Amino acid sequence: MLPELGFLSLLIATLSALFLALLPQVGLFKKNPTLINSAWWLSYVFTIATTISLAILAYSFAIDDFTLEYVAAHSNSQLPTFFKVAATWGGHEGSMLFWLFSLSLWLTSFAFFNRKNDRTFSAQSLALLGLICFGFALFILFYSNPFGRIFPAPIEGRDLNPMLQDIGLIFHPPLLYIGYVGFAVNFAMSLSALIYHQPVQQIANKMRGWVLVSWLFLTLGIVLGAWWAYYELGWGGWWFWDPVENASLMPWLLGLALLHSLVIAEKQGAFPYWTSLFSLLTFAFSVLGTFIVRSGALTSVHAFAVDNSRGYALLLIFFLLTLLAFGLFALRSNHTQESAVKFQLISKAGGMLLLNILLTIATVSTFLGTFYPMLFQAMNWGSISVGSPYFNSIFLPILTIMLVAMVVSLSLRWAKFDKGFFLRHLLLIVPAGGIGLLMIWQQIHHNEALRFQGFAFLLLTLAIWLFLATLWQNWRKIHLSQLGMIFAHCGVAIATMGAVMSSYFGSEIGVRLAPQQSQKLGQYEFYYRQFSNEIGPNFTTEVAFFDVAEKGKPYATIIPERRYYDVRTMTMSEVGLSGGFFGDLYIVMGDPLGKGEFTFRLHYKPLIRWLWAGGVLMALGALCSTLGVRRKQERS
Repeated sequence: MLPELGFLSLLIATLSALFLALLPQVGLFKKNPTLINSAWWLSYVFTIATTISLAILAYSFAIDDFTLEYVAAHSNSQLPTFFKVAATWGGHEGSMLFWLFSLSLWLTSFAFFNRKNDRTFSAQSLALLGLICFGFALFILFYSNPFGRIFPAPIEGRDLNPMLQDIGLIFHPPLLYIGYVGFAVNFAMSLSALIYHQPVQQIANKMRGWVLVSWLFLTLGIVLGAWWAYYELGWGGWWFWDPVENASLMPWLLGLALLHSLVIAEKQGAFPYWTSLFSLLTFAFSVLGTFIVRSGALTSVHAFAVDNSRGYALLLIFFLLTLLAFGLFALRSNHTQESAVKFQLISKAGGMLLLNILLTIATVSTFLGTFYPMLFQAMNWGSISVGSPYFNSIFLPILTIMLVAMVVSLSLRWAKFDKGFFLRHLLLIVPAGGIGLLMIWQQIHHNEALRFQGFAFLLLTLAIWLFLATLWQNWRKIHLSQLGMIFAHCGVAIATMGAVMSSYFGSEIGVRLAPQQSQKLGQYEFYYRQFSNEIGPNFTTEVAFFDVAEKGKPYATIIPERRYYDVRTMTMSEVGLSGGFFGDLYIVMGDPLGKGEFTFRLHYKPLIRWLWAGGVLMALGALCSTLGVRRKQERS
């Protein structure tokens, strides 16, 4: 009975979204306050119905209701309870329902925080959000219904994909989805501004808070996803330029460009076209990311295997939304934007303009690298693979220029050029280069196999320069928004340092070892002490125990595993990790060779954790800026 109630709640959510898309529009046309006010209570009804539907699906997982086809396909009675609940969004149907639930949270939040503001503008924005909600609710009802029954019900479920049986599943997809769909708010606000001929400059402050929170969640989701790939997939890397990874990167880059455009629009009234365009593009690329993950058009380790009909339906939603948005932008932008605002090219606004151009180039490059193989195959030209060499050749020069542009923008004023202020920031590159040389020398000193890398030194110097220039502030006059900028820019610098050091100065070796044998890597000696077979809740595992010494002194005990999941008949390597401030020791257990002997890959990753620390610091910066924007709105 509960699954039927879940489906009914989904149906109610769909109808309430339809009425939300229509009734306020009629009310605005007829100037009927009752119909305009219906936007608020319809938003709440949609959220309540969606929440009930998701809760029922999660409960069905918790009680092992294998009469539901979706539960039977993604769960098992032996699965730990927290993974059962997380499996709610572990497959296509449940993840789409969670996507809709995330959208409902943003809808309700926007309705609640704008209940006393401009009712006309807010009702129009809610109606447009309702239209988006209706499209995706309809898609779930007809193409992705998670409440479909199966008779006779199987005695046991097929189990959750072993790759997803990790704490990352509990947090990574929710953070990513909330970040993705949050950009729908700015999408709706921008369209409302175009419809009501409202200049972007007037709503820039209102929009910035919503963009910041969305970007915050998306940043945390990407950082957690990179960490999950690092310790779960066993390749020792943190980014693979996979199509699904790129799907989250593109709206993240555009969201960052949108944030900078909103700052300039609020401060100087400039870049109205850029702001509107980035608002529309950011959510459009979020929807495109949903298509990438679920269409089956692109091969990815992260993608959901679905039939083509679902992909076509998602593509139709994407084209309808973009056609509506950019058609309206083309028709109305000339009438709604104010006359161009002049600004000096050598100024903070000029530096931000350069950053936006670089972020746009990075997004376009990612888009081409992700979709070109699919186009190549669709045209029957054969198959082609676009991987790391292409993306690195594009992104490394962009990153280099971007780091310089960030420092330059920090060293410039909004209005006039201050030569002394600029030169003081410029001279910081000297200590930055010295620190960079010292960091590289330390790694080469501990591992004689490493060599000096000129481009790595350049990137490292620029990252340290950015870090020092960001901290060069008058701390007595720091406010929350400026503190957010400091955290975010320091986060970029620290993440870049971690990426450079781990990529250029990491070391690894492939070996075969039996118990009581050892292998040296740099200054570390890995001693394979013993091996054992163990039984987990829904798997059996082969476990190796390593004692690691640094220069003859005990350093760490590392325990890699090789798990076998009987129901899924899959084998997964669980990485053995010993992490610290200066680097990670990382062991991947490979194929068995008999009598406790296995192949192993031994890694040392210097400063790898600075990557995650930098990402978290960026998110903290977004949080501080959000609080600063909120405080400013309360004062005004």
